[in-house]
Amino acid sequence: MKKLILAATALALTTSATSPSVAQSAQERLDERYNRALAAGYKALFLCSAISHAEANGASRSPESVMQWELTGIQAPLDQIVRELPFEILRHDNGTVERVKVDWAEDSQPRAAIHLDNDRGCALNPIMGPGHYYGRPANPVQSRLRVPPPINEAPRTLRPSFEGAFSGAYGEGARTTVVLVRYKGKTVGERYIKEFDYGTPQRTWSVAKSIAATVIGAAVQRGDATVESSAGLGFKRGEPREEITIDHALRMASGRYSDTPGNRTDPLYWGGASVLETALGWPLVYKPGTVYRYANNDTLAAVQAIAGTFDDHPPSELFAKLGMTHTVAEIDWRGQYIMSSQAWTTARDLAKLGQLYLDDGVLPDGTRILPEGWVEYVSDPSGPQPEGTQWGYGAGWWTFRRPEGNAFEGIPDDAFAARGNRGQYVVVVPSRDVVIVRRGEDMVGTRFDIAAFTRDVLAALEE
Repeated sequence: MKKLILAATALALTTSATSPSVAQSAQERLDERYNRALAAGYKALFLCSAISHAEANGASRSPESVMQWELTGIQAPLDQIVRELPFEILRHDNGTVERVKVDWAEDSQPRAAIHLDNDRGCALNPIMGPGHYYGRPANPVQSRLRVPPPINEAPRTLRPSFEGAFSGAYGEGARTTVVLVRYKGKTVGERYIKEFDYGTPQRTWSVAKSIAATVIGAAVQRGDATVESSAGLGFKRGEPREEITIDHALRMASGRYSDTPGNRTDPLYWGGASVLETALGWPLVYKPGTVYRYANNDTLAAVQAIAGTFDDHPPSELFAKLGMTHTVAEIDWRGQYIMSSQAWTTARDLAKLGQLYLDDGVLPDGTRILPEGWVEYVSDPSGPQPEGTQWGYGAGWWTFRRPEGNAFEGIPDDAFAARGNRGQYVVVVPSRDVVIVRRGEDMVGTRFDIAAFTRDVLAALEE
């Protein structure tokens, strides 16, 4: 029997959702309703994922904490709408989260995020889809954490950088939740805000693109894929999109159209649409491999190209091999991984991801996970590059150098990074044997200067 744990104060849904002003145009009414539906999906998914993943790790999150951190300072107009929408969290008899429902219109089913299990996380129902869309998932397993590991306090030389990360020295208004530094194979310092700890996962946002590149690399090492293979786009053999390779997709150089800069994928992320219907069908406007266009759809296409391997080798299998036991790649309602953004993990797990690259894709026991040369492949900005930035782009990873050189003083040419919305960063510096992780919940309009933080950490490690 479902057990109601928490419901928001009963709020009347705004009248604009059901009886719009006569002064509004049909398009304005449509957009207003759509934005409310998106905001409800955003809220349901974040409450479900943040709370269920934390509890699976032996940590805890309250709805109030999620509202304070993940659901504050998001993009307009969802920011204001999210705050007012009533919600309820339903749990299994054993106390684990079953689903989160959010009301958004009197004439519609609530948006619902269903906790499927601890390997696939939470998935969002389509707009207007019933709350029982997925049926009743099995009760998840108990917490994965058993013995709390000690926190590695930062040494004296790193303390100024760590203090600055939390005080706003690297970006006014930036909200750091954790910083962690590994040096020569050991964690030499980590610090968390009070509300977060080693077991508290956060959404990776676009750091998931670098995780996706790692999942693809593992498939290449197994012999299940090659980056030169067609990504399988298009509907008829011989059509131009067949020329798009996995490499093109990883390098954001598919040549496909996307409707907004950065390729906003709200219908997929918050609307309950699927990867198959939103990410794969965009038309070609440039020859593949000639133009850079940052697009979530390209990463989604690259992952979809190896989707046939996931029955035998799901992402959770790779995470287990890497010791990333608190990392979950989530799916859409059709079972496809949304690995352009929708993964949840801890700072320690991201540090293990970085360590894999420091170790040239080889585990401590000698098992090769990534192909020889994969580190150089993902960190080589050899394809078309983004405009208007000092950063270069490799294959699923950002680089501190561009083909014309490195503009970041104090940072070695071989440094590369995973970067995500709201301040998610994993910096890998092979020549210095360093991994730097910074997690945050930076609000729209604020930014953490990861290059300056990296430079200061590297300088401190020399002292």
